[in-house]
Amino acid sequence: MEVVIVPDSAAGGELIAEAMADLLRRKPDALLGVATGSTPLPIYEAFAAKVRASEVDASLARICQLDEYVGLPHGHPESYRSVVLREVIEPLGLTESSFMGPDGAADDVAAACRVYDQALATAGGVDLQLLGIGTDGHIGFNEPCSSLASRTRIKTLTEQTRKDNARFFDSIDDVPHHVITQGIGTILEARHLVLLATGESKADAVALAVEGPLSALVPASALQLHPHATVVVDEAAASQLKLADYFRATFAAKPDWQGI
Repeated sequence: MEVVIVPDSAAGGELIAEAMADLLRRKPDALLGVATGSTPLPIYEAFAAKVRASEVDASLARICQLDEYVGLPHGHPESYRSVVLREVIEPLGLTESSFMGPDGAADDVAAACRVYDQALATAGGVDLQLLGIGTDGHIGFNEPCSSLASRTRIKTLTEQTRKDNARFFDSIDDVPHHVITQGIGTILEARHLVLLATGESKADAVALAVEGPLSALVPASALQLHPHATVVVDEAAASQLKLADYFRATFAAKPDWQGI
């Protein structure tokens, strides 16, 4: 696992956007896994700016979803499909044909989970998966004590996660109780995992995920098992890392050709 400490969220967004652009230069039809929420917005803004400036051609890129609410109707503005279309697909000038995600409005949600898990494999697997981290250490919607071998499935949100997400809805009562999420086992199959965390509220979770023991209680600690996982954190989110100085020195001495 590589830990990169950046000054702020904008710097983190630029760093990760360049990694995505470099991937597309090598593999124009790469499958990019995207996350939602406020944390990855600087990534999408920086990446779209590179596309507009013709620094990278994203016309053949494919985009896939990490998770989705269960029960929101198709087209609901806060469904993650709508969010990804609005924040990623449209700014990149792509169409829905380049996008794949689970159907949270399906009559048979369990079947929709299996279909999506298989669809990712059929597509050749995810080349780069963006991740955030919850204050309780969750990734995707794999809440604490999720199986580290789990596949795409339905999960029940904790009250803390529903409270964290209530800012996107009129009230917490409108936040769904259930979601479809890529499982930890599914996430770990991506070729490159990139987690961005910003703000002091994520500091404890980051420290446990990076420096703590591998534990289902902290689902993000599963990144310790991955051969190519990059954790990008701002100074506030890095504030509880015991090895912060080592991580800074390691990245400062890293050859440019290695990328992230």
